[in-house]
Amino acid sequence: MKFLSKLGLLPRIIIAIAAGIGAGFIFPDWLARVFITFNGIFGVFLGFLIPLLIVGFVAPAIADLGRQAGRMLVVTAAIAYAMTFAVGMGAYATASFAFPRLIKPEAYVTDQLSSAANTLAPFFSMDIDPMFSVMTALVLAFLLGLGVANIGAGALRRGLEEFRDLIRLTIDRIIIPCLPLYIFGIFMSMSISGEVGTVLLTFSKIIVVIFVMHIAVLVIQYVIAWMFTGLNPFRSLKIMMPAYFTALGTQSSAATIPVTLEQTVRMGVDRDIAGFVIPLCATIHMSGSTLKIVSCALALMILHGIPYSPTLFAGFIAMLAITIIAAPGVPGGAIMASLGLLSSMLGFSQADNALMIALYISMDSFGTACNITGDGAIAQIVGRIFRKPVNPATA
Repeated sequence: MKFLSKLGLLPRIIIAIAAGIGAGFIFPDWLARVFITFNGIFGVFLGFLIPLLIVGFVAPAIADLGRQAGRMLVVTAAIAYAMTFAVGMGAYATASFAFPRLIKPEAYVTDQLSSAANTLAPFFSMDIDPMFSVMTALVLAFLLGLGVANIGAGALRRGLEEFRDLIRLTIDRIIIPCLPLYIFGIFMSMSISGEVGTVLLTFSKIIVVIFVMHIAVLVIQYVIAWMFTGLNPFRSLKIMMPAYFTALGTQSSAATIPVTLEQTVRMGVDRDIAGFVIPLCATIHMSGSTLKIVSCALALMILHGIPYSPTLFAGFIAMLAITIIAAPGVPGGAIMASLGLLSSMLGFSQADNALMIALYISMDSFGTACNITGDGAIAQIVGRIFRKPVNPATA
């Protein structure tokens, strides 16, 4: 157990998947039912926590943005949101073209897992109703965040920040440690139902396509920045490689900020501009995370044979780009914050959400690297807009 506790979340998830597949072949029914019971309780608790997580993340983030008054803040936030939304729609367009050619629709969760659950029922179940719906949580978060930003409300601001810390503590101490066990139970159930091969094959195809997309996104972002600054986009990307690989290793946007800041200045961006844009975008620019969530969600919908459309995903992406702000401070925070939208807007089940978590975390470092490397392109654009052009000599 001490060995496992020292491993990162991704290795533990990989071990859980492999162990769950093996357990499905050898566990007796009574032991499998123990993990099915745990999954039922954990899934209910996760559903209870999701609206609170949205309020805890979004409200303080909006309040903090409102405190940083100024035109530069508005411009930076607008560019970051526009890039995140555009990348999400681009991911949908690419995946909707590629995935139907790679993935065979099968209702494996709806039919097979439900039949397995009927065969191996939990020993007992528990009902914990959420305090409010996901949309109510979003509206409440906006109301509280904008209100605090406009009237000050020092006591309420501190209360929101302390509530955010409480939610983060809950995720760090309860959700993250239990996730591998939860995913173990999901893959054990799929192994029992005989559908694990389909899922693993789908995983491998999705990961390859998403990796190619995230490289393309970075090139496009720096080409757009080149249109503003005239700097060679490939030279800029080369300069940003230390930040990219640091993000791959740390899987944290916040931990990579010092490296990103220095490499952005090396590209020629004014240090004051970089000092403002880079820390801000580490919180609000989530292109890589959005790309992964949209692509994985669409893949699962294709597997289920669930109808989808550009308008459905446009609404989902528009809400997602807001919901996952401030999530980078928590391991897997983006996918945790998106679970409510996945359920309410796309109709995902607990099993679907568990697969989304496994898929997302398996590519977490690439999403973080895409987010943080793209921040340099935003800094270039903001510097040009505010007439502090990049200095090609320093690049």
